[in-house]
Amino acid sequence: MEQKVEKIVSWLQEQVKEANVEGLVVGVSGGIDSAVVANLIKKAFPDNSLGVIMPCKSQSDDQVHAKSVVEACDLPVMTVDLTETHNVMFQTIKQQLNDAGSFNEEQEKLADANLRARLRMSTLYTIATNHKYLVVGTDNAAEWYTGYFTKFGDGGVDLVPISNLTKGEVREMAKYLGVPDEVIHKQPSAGLWEGQTDENEMGTSYDMIDRHLKGEEIPEEDRNIIEAMHKRSAHKRQMPTAPPK
Repeated sequence: MEQKVEKIVSWLQEQVKEANVEGLVVGVSGGIDSAVVANLIKKAFPDNSLGVIMPCKSQSDDQVHAKSVVEACDLPVMTVDLTETHNVMFQTIKQQLNDAGSFNEEQEKLADANLRARLRMSTLYTIATNHKYLVVGTDNAAEWYTGYFTKFGDGGVDLVPISNLTKGEVREMAKYLGVPDEVIHKQPSAGLWEGQTDENEMGTSYDMIDRHLKGEEIPEEDRNIIEAMHKRSAHKRQMPTAPPK
């Protein structure tokens, strides 16, 4: 594990040097993935790294957990509350759609959640530009393979240092790095709405996805769900598509 951490830290340092910038910034959600990345960027740039907490219709304990993460690894932090910004923007768009008679109520929950993710991305890039930093993503291998992230939201980043690590490997790295126990054992959730959990929404478990990625046998039902998610989300892992010349 020490070697894995050292390799990622060295890679982060190389990316910053190649981009001719000065450091790294990450959004800290209170979950295990962003906790691991927060620790990694602190190790890579002890004096030029920053965590940003961005509450926006968040779960009640997310901010508490996020603060415990940055305190544990001594990462500088700032908080930008996006609740009012999101409310104004979403309601303005919704009103215009209503006025045009084209508002789709069935898509409201997802559109609301995706806007929050994209506002966080915009916030991180604004802060990154101010500091001449790169924006670091927090998607693990399971999320990257299944497309369990918002396009141009939490997927809108410069670097994805843990995208080769399964959820289980992220958990082991979190223990090694000293991430608080309450974060390590927390039920994975994107915090999209009250009571939302990743595994309930996906219809399978991180353990099943991890096993599938490692080439192990899993029940056919889980394999079909995972492969369908992978195929459906292919566009998220590519640059915008252009027609042939």
